[in-house]
Amino acid sequence: MENPSANIKTNFKPQKINTVNRGKLPPQAVDLEEAVLGAMMIDKKGLNETIEILQEEFFYRPEHQYIFAAITTLFNESQPIDLLTVSNQLRKDGKLESVGGDFYLIGLTQKVSTSAHIEFHARVIQEKYVLRKLIEISSNIIDKSYDDTSDIFELLDEAESEIFKITDGSLKSSYMDSKSLVFQAIEQIKAMSEKEGLSGVPSGFTEIDKITSGWQASDLVILAARPGMGKTAFVLSMAKNIAVDSKMPVAVFSLEMSSVQLITRLIVGETGIKSDKIKKGTLTDAEWKQLYTKVKGLENAPLYIDDTPALNVFDLRAKCRRLVSQHGVKLIIIDYLQLMTTRDKGASGNREQEISTISRSLKAIAKELNVPVIALSQLSRAVETRGGNKRPLLSDLRESGAIEQDADIVTFIYRPEYYKLDHWDDEEATPCAGQAEFIIAKHRNGALENIRLRFIGDQAKFTDLETESFDFGEPVMLQSSMNDGDDLGFTASSEEAFGSGFGPEQFGTPEDFNTDDDDVMPF
Repeated sequence: MENPSANIKTNFKPQKINTVNRGKLPPQAVDLEEAVLGAMMIDKKGLNETIEILQEEFFYRPEHQYIFAAITTLFNESQPIDLLTVSNQLRKDGKLESVGGDFYLIGLTQKVSTSAHIEFHARVIQEKYVLRKLIEISSNIIDKSYDDTSDIFELLDEAESEIFKITDGSLKSSYMDSKSLVFQAIEQIKAMSEKEGLSGVPSGFTEIDKITSGWQASDLVILAARPGMGKTAFVLSMAKNIAVDSKMPVAVFSLEMSSVQLITRLIVGETGIKSDKIKKGTLTDAEWKQLYTKVKGLENAPLYIDDTPALNVFDLRAKCRRLVSQHGVKLIIIDYLQLMTTRDKGASGNREQEISTISRSLKAIAKELNVPVIALSQLSRAVETRGGNKRPLLSDLRESGAIEQDADIVTFIYRPEYYKLDHWDDEEATPCAGQAEFIIAKHRNGALENIRLRFIGDQAKFTDLETESFDFGEPVMLQSSMNDGDDLGFTASSEEAFGSGFGPEQFGTPEDFNTDDDDVMPF
């Protein structure tokens, strides 16, 4: 019997299985590699710039990696670089025969006559290496994406971390030799002498900067206090000092207050108008004029505010990477640590373990991005039950001892006035009205100190003790926006925050500025 299906025609064709690498070579520029190496051996011009651009692994061919390593060794030892010295160095390294002997080196020098375009060629070599790395990263991500056991959030974090290393230009070995590290340390010491002893980001508070030399890159700084002491007011005062006065980009992640509330606090501090009048909008004509004039000092300052509630450490890391990469942020502030969350299912239900994970993650972010991270933290109620002056201790850190362990610096804010005390507990019984103490309780790389500051309650700001008010200098403006397409949850513009015109309706009612957090202080 004839099979009916035998006469049925079909257009079905077997699908071809394509792979990423079939019929393709990895991105490379071997001819430019030869030209760059040859130019290095015949002309010193442009050598310094090329050495900074290129790294050994950037070269596609292994023999070119060996030759570049020999040139780098000679450069670091301040030796002349030419055909003979490179040949001798390769012989010392046992690599001369591996690269093809002196004949190959001679061939490299004969292919070029000048180093006029050596920097451009070096950039192309770098680009080819980046493309090869992207292919490698993408292949790894594809393989892990097909693995059902892969954790999606860990995979996303790994992918973004690897891509960030490329965009940040930090594609280099994870280790450095002692000579390179000593050179970097000396350069840092020189920089400190030029900046009057400040090697980090200045806080704007004179005595604090003397002790810390500024907030140091990769440090995790914990600022802890009981509710009402003024943690938020202190970091906002510091953010103003850095972003407006020093014009250094600062990022503030506020898990408690909205971005408009934070900006309004800054407006109160800058204008000197009482907070009650700002909240109610009951300003006189003269005060409105003063507001218009003074607020210009905030509009273009490099201050970026994210008020995403219950922010988790994965999202925080992603946002911080983009801020550092796109805007060159020099300091990250988090208000406050206990309001953060994790996606670690293993820590679910164990708050101490969750806080430990958050603390470790913040330290990892500071180290990865090489910027200081300042995280606010609550103190336990043990402070309130203690007798005496109720000055906070390290043991009062709330919910986890890991915070103290992970932090490079642990600081406290203490105001005796909050506890109805009218004088300090020193020998002179100095009056403490309108004053606060900034306590450095742990300092991994420096001294411990108690520093007194002035606290202006009705303006919610801190200043140096001998300073009556802020010196705002020349007006500059506040940028609370990201570039177009940066969907990070930041305030889009100053007009979006304040409205197109300034008036009582732009500042809302007193209820608009209430917060559920217990860190409520005189506004």
